[in-house]
Amino acid sequence: MATPLGCSTTILTPLLNSSGAADYICQQLTTNTALTTDATTAINAVYLLFSAYLVFSMQLGFAMLCAGSVRAKNTMNILLTNVLDAATGALFFYLFGFAFAFGSPSNPFIGSRFFALTSMPDFHQSYDYNYFLFQYCFAIAAAGITSGSIAERTQFVSYLAYSSLLTGFVYPVVAHWFWSNDGWGSAFITSEKLLFGTGVIDFAGSGVVHLVGAVAGFWGAFIEGPRIGRFDHKGKGVPLKGHNASLVVLGTFLLWFGWYGFNPGSFLTIAKAYGESGAVYGQWSAVGRTAVTTTLAGATAALTTLFGKRILVGHWNVTDVCNGLLGGFTAITGGCAVVDPWAACICGVVAAIVLITCNILAEKFNYDDPLEALQLHGGCGTWGIIFTALFAKKEYLQEVYPARPATSYGLLMGGGGRLLAAHVVQILTICAWVSVTMGSLFFVLHKLRLLRITSEDEMNGMDLTSHGGFAYNEDFDEKTKKWSSYMGGDDPPGVQFQA
Repeated sequence: MATPLGCSTTILTPLLNSSGAADYICQQLTTNTALTTDATTAINAVYLLFSAYLVFSMQLGFAMLCAGSVRAKNTMNILLTNVLDAATGALFFYLFGFAFAFGSPSNPFIGSRFFALTSMPDFHQSYDYNYFLFQYCFAIAAAGITSGSIAERTQFVSYLAYSSLLTGFVYPVVAHWFWSNDGWGSAFITSEKLLFGTGVIDFAGSGVVHLVGAVAGFWGAFIEGPRIGRFDHKGKGVPLKGHNASLVVLGTFLLWFGWYGFNPGSFLTIAKAYGESGAVYGQWSAVGRTAVTTTLAGATAALTTLFGKRILVGHWNVTDVCNGLLGGFTAITGGCAVVDPWAACICGVVAAIVLITCNILAEKFNYDDPLEALQLHGGCGTWGIIFTALFAKKEYLQEVYPARPATSYGLLMGGGGRLLAAHVVQILTICAWVSVTMGSLFFVLHKLRLLRITSEDEMNGMDLTSHGGFAYNEDFDEKTKKWSSYMGGDDPPGVQFQA
C-alpha cells in the first residue's frame, strides 16, 4: 500500500515492528493528503469567485461613468443599456459564448463544447461553474465598452442586437484564439503550434477585451455619425459635456476597485507554489505583484494626463484625469503579470500620451465618441499589447506560462522580436474580425433605419422620447422644463426643450 506522499507499509513495518501501525500511518497520510487537495481546490475556487464578483462590480462602474459622461436628458437610456448588457450577455454567453470561447477540445478557430453549459463541470479541462462566471464577467465588460461609443443617439433595438452578437459570438471567438487550450494564437497550446514559437501574451485582455469592445464601438459611432451639435458647420469641435462629474469620479473608482479582480484574478488560482512545496514564494506573490503593476500604471497615467492637459488647455480637468487613469489600467491589462513595477510606470506614462493624441486625432476627423472608448480602450489597449511584447520578463513568463518555451520574451529585455511579431498579428486579426462582424451588423442596422434615432428625438433626449421620463424627477412639470435647466446654459437658438 502506498500514498501520494510515498508512504509504504513495506518500509514502515520493519521500523515499527508492526504491520498494523504501518497501515494506520499510511491511511492517515492518505486521508490528510486528500483533505489538503480538497482545501487547495476550495481556496482556489473561492479566489476565482471573489475575483468574478469584483469584475462584475465594474458594471456598476461602467454605468456610473457612462451616466455622468452623457447629458442629463439621456441618463435613463444609458443606465438601462448597461443593465441590459449584463442581462443579455448572461443569456447569450450561457447559450453560445462560453462554448465558442472555451469549448475544448476543438479547432484553432472556435470552440464546440459546453453549449448551455452541458457537460459542466468538466474537471479534465479544469472547468467548473466559477470559471464560467468569471469569463461571463469579462464578456459583458467588452459590451459595456461599446455602449459608451454609441451613446445618446442609438435606437434601443440596436443595443440589444449588438450586445447579443458581441457576447454570444464575436468576443468569444477572439477569446478562443488567445485564451483557450486550442486557439491558434494561444500561449497555452503545445510548443510546436505556438504562433512564431511564442504565442500571444495577453494575460487579462488588453486585446481580447478592450480592443474588441473599442473596434466594435468605433464602427457603430462611425456609421451613425456624430451627435447633433458636436461639430459646427466648419467642422470645429463643440464640447457636449457630461452632466455630472461626481458620477464620473464614482464610476472611475468603482472600475479601479474592480480591476483588482480583472487583472490579478486572471491567474484563476492562488494556492500554487513556485518551486518546492512549502516555499514562501508562489502564485500569491505574483498576484500581489500584478495588483501593484496595475495600480502604478493607472496612477502614472492619471498624473501624466493631469499635467499634460493642463499644458494643453490651461486648467485641471477631473474628467480627463479619470479617463487617463482608465487608459493606464487598460494598457497594463495585457502584461500586468509579466512585467516589473518600474515598467508599469512607463506603460502608464505612454498610455496617457496615446490617449491625449488619439483624442486630438478624433476631433480632427470629426469622430464623436462620448466616452472616448475608441481612444481609451482602442488606443491604450493597442499600446498595452505592444508594451507587453517589449517589457515581458523571462522569469515571470516562466512562472505564469510554465509549459511555454522560455526562449522568447520582451524585445527590450533581450528576448528578440518574435513575441512582438505575434502581438502585431493579434492587433491586426482582432481589428479585421471585429470590423467584418460588428461593422456588418451596424451597417445592416443603418440600412434598415434601426440604428440612429430621429433628430427630433435626439434633441429632446432619449429619456423623454423612449423611456417615459427623465432620470431626475423634480417637483415641477417636466413637460415645460427647458433645455438650460438640464445643460447648465442657455437654450440653443431655435430650440425649446419640451416633451
